[in-house]
Amino acid sequence: MSFSSNRRQFIKQGSAAALGLTLLPGFTRRVAPSDRLRVAHIGINGMGTNHLKWFAALPEVETVALCDLDETHLAKAKGTLLELKPNAKVDTYGDFRKILERKDIDAITCATPDHWHAQVAILAFEAGKDVYGEKPLSYSVREGQQMLKSQQKHDRIFQLGTQIHAGDNYHRVVELIRAGTLGKVHTVRLWKSGAPPIMGAPQYQEPPATLNWDYWLGPAPYSPYSPERCHFTYRYFLDYSGGVFQDFWCHIADVVWWSLNPQNLTSISARGEKSEGAGNTPKWIDVDYQFDGLKIHWTTDPPKVPGAEKRGIGAYFEGDKGTLLCDYGSREITINGVVMPDIDTVPITLTRSPGHQQNFVDAVKNRTQPESNLEYARLMTMPMHLGLISWRLGRPLRWNARREKFRGDAEANDLLSRKYRKGWDWI
Repeated sequence: MSFSSNRRQFIKQGSAAALGLTLLPGFTRRVAPSDRLRVAHIGINGMGTNHLKWFAALPEVETVALCDLDETHLAKAKGTLLELKPNAKVDTYGDFRKILERKDIDAITCATPDHWHAQVAILAFEAGKDVYGEKPLSYSVREGQQMLKSQQKHDRIFQLGTQIHAGDNYHRVVELIRAGTLGKVHTVRLWKSGAPPIMGAPQYQEPPATLNWDYWLGPAPYSPYSPERCHFTYRYFLDYSGGVFQDFWCHIADVVWWSLNPQNLTSISARGEKSEGAGNTPKWIDVDYQFDGLKIHWTTDPPKVPGAEKRGIGAYFEGDKGTLLCDYGSREITINGVVMPDIDTVPITLTRSPGHQQNFVDAVKNRTQPESNLEYARLMTMPMHLGLISWRLGRPLRWNARREKFRGDAEANDLLSRKYRKGWDWI
């Protein structure tokens, strides 16, 4: 099987300086070389290293290229791959567009900072590549819309890196709720405790010689280099991300959208404080969402419901017949005052995942969308963006779900997208 047939030649060259969980178990079946998926990893520090390890464990996958803006990351990642696969032949790049030009690469994974997610994915779709992209899906609502339009136009496969989605616990929670064990669910409470780190005044300086800082900024507004703004702690600056809220939203909201599919969001009301120190994302944020027949409340502190105080992240479903409390790996159902971990009479109706990365590989081979596909991930991610906009403006907002615009609020609508830095608008 060839995954590279009928590929569009990559034509979006752009203009800019050159760019400088648990490991999945191995499978015992042998895979013919012609049936192998040739994968490149873009952004290979932190979660990107996990991408490298996860996909290297799959016999169908051959890792053929690595890309990062920091040469030290590239060298480390190549060393990690060679430890896992001593005979691997892998090329390294400082410009992800060079990877997209290669017709022999079938799919890419993306673990760049958030503000690059959309451009990498869209250019990959245009180049005929399938994409496994880290969360959050995009930096803005507009980018998510553009991603979906491009993915559908070019008939590509996309999996969002919400690895927890693949676990049995979320599958079982969805089965229990869909079976009506709680009756009509009218309220869901979501939370993630913890504040961003307090960083002192930015230490502006020349960027390391190994880092292409201008390319790292890319479409984001220009800023002099400071270590606080780069690599892991970038997520605590609104220029690049949305802090703890944006980092964790999809991991726990996922089980809500999967089980209830909330419809027709009408209002968003956020409260909170800006973090102390150099960062400017929320120190804490609480958001109230109103959907048709359903209220969703996000809080930074656990809600005052039984069992929540023991969990740093969680979801609490309230129905007219009972409640369900869950986090990534556990659940408690309460019916008529009786607390239980499961209800045996509710049948298993969902096919269990073979593993999040394996699900992506299978989807690429079968040309069917995986569980955390782009259409689903976009709708699940969008309320997070809207909550941040309400928090930034300091006031409630009304939403038109059909048009995907705020009602009568030009200032809020301006924040659904942002103008890219000159020279870095490649989509």
